[in-house]
Amino acid sequence: MATTPELEERVRILESQMAKFLLEKTKPQGKDWRQTLGRFTGDELMREIDEEALRFREEDRKRAEDSES
Repeated sequence: MATTPELEERVRILESQMAKFLLEKTKPQGKDWRQTLGRFTGDELMREIDEEALRFREEDRKRAEDSES
């Protein structure tokens, strides 16, 4: 069985490792796309971009349907 000083040293090491683990876990892990949600709400230029993208997708979908027939 381990002696008290050995156990204390092992606990100290584990506490140190746990502290490092928790520190790393709480650090931001790079950019998170969810931070951009709502950023362009009400923006006229973004609305125009969305409408143009939707128009393009609809045209592309129609071309694909026409080429299948």
